[in-house]
Amino acid sequence: MLEIKNLVCRYGKVTALKGVSLKVPANSLVVLVGANGAGKSTTLRAISGLVPAASGSILFNGEEITGRTASRILSLGIAHCPEGRRVFGQMTVLENLEVGCYLRKDTALIRQDIDHIFGLFPRLAERRKQIAGTLSGGEQQMLAIGRAMMSRPKLIMFDEPSLGLAPNIVSQTFDIIKGIRDAGTTVLMVEQNAFAALDMCNHAYLLEAGSMVLEGPGEKLINDPHVREAYLGAGLAHA
Repeated sequence: MLEIKNLVCRYGKVTALKGVSLKVPANSLVVLVGANGAGKSTTLRAISGLVPAASGSILFNGEEITGRTASRILSLGIAHCPEGRRVFGQMTVLENLEVGCYLRKDTALIRQDIDHIFGLFPRLAERRKQIAGTLSGGEQQMLAIGRAMMSRPKLIMFDEPSLGLAPNIVSQTFDIIKGIRDAGTTVLMVEQNAFAALDMCNHAYLLEAGSMVLEGPGEKLINDPHVREAYLGAGLAHA
């Protein structure tokens, strides 16, 4: 569904991505792991049109999307759930969900989808008229996921969905993301909790300093000595 070939991105004189290539098959959950500053978020932002590519190619269902606007990329079926949730804090829960489908015109289906989101997240249903900025971190993450789903994407990208959440909320969040994949939406995820991400994915890539250094099924990366030492904790390295 998604293929990146030799992607290079720069911030001024700093090269953030140095010829990154990856593939995301349809109906799969693919994760990017790596240290802070490795280029994971930049990869997602380049796919969604928020960061320009200096060179390289991004293909979505065989169509070149490099250089397209963010709104055009969204209309093709790619949604981005950003790091830090980024809900519209002065708007209600319901208004945030409605913003997520601003490109859609199918009013009846939009109402159905809002009901579906409220079914997935009963806490949001209870707070549908509440100002989003007053929600807890976990509730804001639920809202960010729901807002991204409202565009009915073919591919949804999650950037650090567990960041700042309590452990029980993290587990619920990952279950929801797996459910999204199982329901037929392709998922590309950046996640700081490398062990959990590798355990739940179909395929994984390891980014280091803007370069792809390892790829394979999640089980392969979990058992790789370098990955275990660097990203899964010293204790796991000798497990």
